[in-house]
Amino acid sequence: MKMRYLRDFVELFFPKVCCICGTPLVGDEHSICCNCLFNLPEALSAQVSPNYLEYRFAGRIPIEHATAMLIFKKESNSQTILHEIKYHGNERLAITMGRQMGIVLSNSGKYNHVDFLVPVPLHPSKERKRGYNQSYLLCKGIQQTFFCDIDDKVLIRSQRTESQTHKNREERMENMKGVFAIRDRKKFEGKHILLVDDVVTTGATAEACWEALKSIEGIRISIAALAVTGDT
Repeated sequence: MKMRYLRDFVELFFPKVCCICGTPLVGDEHSICCNCLFNLPEALSAQVSPNYLEYRFAGRIPIEHATAMLIFKKESNSQTILHEIKYHGNERLAITMGRQMGIVLSNSGKYNHVDFLVPVPLHPSKERKRGYNQSYLLCKGIQQTFFCDIDDKVLIRSQRTESQTHKNREERMENMKGVFAIRDRKKFEGKHILLVDDVVTTGATAEACWEALKSIEGIRISIAALAVTGDT
């Protein structure tokens, strides 16, 4: 109770504002105001099948379904959201956006039989430096509106890689070879997992995850991303 009063006192003089438009946040708003939240560039891929993201993985990964909530464009609100989550330590925004992803997943009806939410793992050294895994925080938010267990122990990142940001598709694919590994493979046998990532560009990360997962007997995979780029 004392901490809440202290927080309210601090916010009286230093009010929290929307990361996009800068207006003060009110009520249950966290990091983004309702007006900006509901005016983000939606990908709408959960409502259509096959969709843009599913086409991107066609012939590469035998996925059940794939969906992205937002279209990522440079110098756009979607870029602001992703940079806040990934580079500016905005953990609450990641959970808020994950909660919106969960609503999209629930409303689609196509993900009802998913057994586990599986965040794309970071290398332990990178996670320690950042302080969190943004994909795991998205899963925590998803779980608030799409009820499913999270597993972040079976799929692990065993190698540290260079940043993918300025690499083309071929370089990204080469950079991701052999990056992921599996612990306790029996836990995913015969299971349908939903691989969760912040943004899909070329799909190299998801494909590298699949390379590690595909030898597990009876596994099925779907993919959910906060955003997908408009380029391939």
